Amino acid sequence: MAIASTPLPATRRTMHDMMKASRTAQKVREAVIEIVLLGCGLMSIVVTLAIALVLIVGTIEFFTLHNGQAMSFDAIWDRVAYFFVGTDWTAAFSDAVYGILPLLEGTVMVAVIAAFIALPIGLMTAIYLSEYAPPRVRSFAKPTLELLAGIPTVVYGFFAITVVTPLLVSVFGEGIGNPNNVLSGGIVVGIMIIPMVASLSEDSLRAVPRALRDGAIALGANKFETSVKVVLPAALSGVTASFLLAVSRAIGETMAVTLACGDAANWTWPPNPAQGAATMTSFIVRIAKGDVQHGSTDFNSLFAVACFLFFITLSMNILAQKVLRKYRQVYQ
Repeated sequence: MAIASTPLPATRRTMHDMMKASRTAQKVREAVIEIVLLGCGLMSIVVTLAIALVLIVGTIEFFTLHNGQAMSFDAIWDRVAYFFVGTDWTAAFSDAVYGILPLLEGTVMVAVIAAFIALPIGLMTAIYLSEYAPPRVRSFAKPTLELLAGIPTVVYGFFAITVVTPLLVSVFGEGIGNPNNVLSGGIVVGIMIIPMVASLSEDSLRAVPRALRDGAIALGANKFETSVKVVLPAALSGVTASFLLAVSRAIGETMAVTLACGDAANWTWPPNPAQGAATMTSFIVRIAKGDVQHGSTDFNSLFAVACFLFFITLSMNILAQKVLRKYRQVYQ
């Protein structure tokens, strides 16, 4: 014999419907939030792919067209080969040739000088903030240091030509190019990337478990030995990644090196940082000013240089991530 179900009272039925509607609304809100977050995550990927696509298309036009006219296979091959091994970059001349080595030389000199300045100073700063600084000092010093990263890069460029270059001239004499020289540009870029090295390295050092420090001290190591021989090796993956990211940032710096180093594409061997030189970024700035006819070979050379620079910085960022993942130590 079937038992008839007892209907819920009106009050309980209303509360049940309200709870059900609330759960449905919560699910809808969570779904919307998930979609929004997914869209934000995909946006960076889409933008990166769009930039890469634009650069690749412009680069293909540079290597296959001459002022809008299709080139023969031999001419295409000659341009491709000279682009990677040529020592002259004479864009805007009637008999222009496009060899990337002068621009690459200037870029590498700036990055190397910046690395020699930023990496040791940033690492020592990170060790001090992580291992030696009292909490009150750390809470003040780290945000103050990171303010350097917020200064517009054009300010660093003016600082280079108004302060750093005159100081170098007073010390080394007329051998330093005035107002443009690579040494001045490398110095200000090094100052610029110190906060990146210091902040990322300090985060990696502070992530090392306290038990390792206590164990080293218990075995008789002093503070410095613990910091250098225990904590630093344990955080080496993060520190190395910060180095690679900082150097990548130095390679891609634009306004500071444009003002400090100039835009003269000169190939010298051995490299001479005392004189001005064009970097890949400074060349891009000069072409992007709008003085070059759109669609011309000189204009399309901008895309070839930008594509070359894009894949250099992308490779360094990928390398940094691989180093971080491969050598990261996981502590229980």
